[in-house]
Amino acid sequence: MSLHRPKPPLPSDDTRWKLVNATMRRNGYADHALIETLHSVQDAFGFLDETALRFVAASLDVPLSKVFGVATFYHLFRLKPKGRHTCVVCTGTACYIKGAGVLVDALRAHHQVEPGETTADGALSVLTARCVGACGLAPAAVVDGEVVGKLAPEALLERLDQLEHAKTAPAPPPRARAPA
Repeated sequence: MSLHRPKPPLPSDDTRWKLVNATMRRNGYADHALIETLHSVQDAFGFLDETALRFVAASLDVPLSKVFGVATFYHLFRLKPKGRHTCVVCTGTACYIKGAGVLVDALRAHHQVEPGETTADGALSVLTARCVGACGLAPAAVVDGEVVGKLAPEALLERLDQLEHAKTAPAPPPRARAPA
């Protein structure tokens, strides 16, 4: 005889929780679905907060410590919201030798942010990765999903500043049509 504990109620009436619950239901609320469920939460909400971790632990009947351990072990899971822009500096061998550390130092100094953090204003998340697959472009970074290579610190900072200003700058006025 198998005893099933009742599943906890959804944390809120936000419909995104139904997507998360569907992932768990599809896997029979089994603990082997933990990573898939955490991905589902992050896809739905953008990050994993304490409420989400507690809900997943209770729903899958696994210790909160295990859920937290998995969420903090894998670097792709975020426990805080990410910034409007992301910059992932490659720290693989080729990039490291060609100056990745200088790029990280420039980001740290200019944006007052450590790798793995987001600026206080929510504009930029800075991350590092062991390799982004662009060794021939070392040192490289991935800025908002686009690989940028052969970077000098000044060029990286300028690119990030342009991204933020482009988002906050007013749209240019429409151009007049050429006479037909």
